[in-house]
Amino acid sequence: MRITRVLGAALLALGLAAWPAAADSSPSPSGSPNSSSDDSAPTRAGTSFRTATEIEQGQQATASASTGDYLYWSFPADTGQRPTVKATVKLPDAHGSQTWQLDVYDGLRRHQSCQYGAATRTAGQGAAPVELACVLRTVRGWSEPWSSDPLPGTYYVRLTVVNLGAADLGKPVGAEVRVDSKDIGGAEAVDGSLGKPLVPGIAAKSAEEKDGSKAAVLSSFGEDDGWSSGWWSDRWVWTAIGGVLAALAGIGGYALTRGNGRPSRIPPGA
Repeated sequence: MRITRVLGAALLALGLAAWPAAADSSPSPSGSPNSSSDDSAPTRAGTSFRTATEIEQGQQATASASTGDYLYWSFPADTGQRPTVKATVKLPDAHGSQTWQLDVYDGLRRHQSCQYGAATRTAGQGAAPVELACVLRTVRGWSEPWSSDPLPGTYYVRLTVVNLGAADLGKPVGAEVRVDSKDIGGAEAVDGSLGKPLVPGIAAKSAEEKDGSKAAVLSSFGEDDGWSSGWWSDRWVWTAIGGVLAALAGIGGYALTRGNGRPSRIPPGA
């Protein structure tokens, strides 16, 4: 009966430890694929880091441009997320061989390498649309200053052609960009956190002023939006589970070794 009560208390403790993780598993505003409707998706792209068009994760952004233009978008990424950036370039019916490239930079404009995915592709003469993809490393809560680890904040996407013939320069193209994230959670968590997310510079926002012109404003990605994570990680759950299992192992070992309470030797004549 005593062991049964101990096991019941341990299961109750495990349930209390796992409850915060279930509450924390709700999607963040930045990572929810349904956070924005397609009607509000941007239909233009910036031409530099300062004028990068803001998009949200789960949005399908589009833009019309000319071959040779640099196209820029920006999106927020939070701790524990593994962003996947996908881009599709719709080429004109008649075109020569050309190579397109997708680059991703963090808030400090450091180039972020792709874990996997085709970030550079060549379309042959008259080929179908070019599809590019880049799966980033998991965003960490903290890293050393000399490291290039991805940190929470704004990320920039740059799409451009890197090799083409002179006859194709300036021809109209269409571009589609989408960013989604997989929540990795405590598997990649680290101790420590940034004081502020990396949200530098200004970005073009598709809101019109009263005079009808579009002005560059401060980026809307920040802690006030509620997307920047706090100290909680599901590592705490697994730490608590490990502690409970260790306690159970100790109690079980004690129960097995203490015996039934009788002395090991019975004196003669007893």
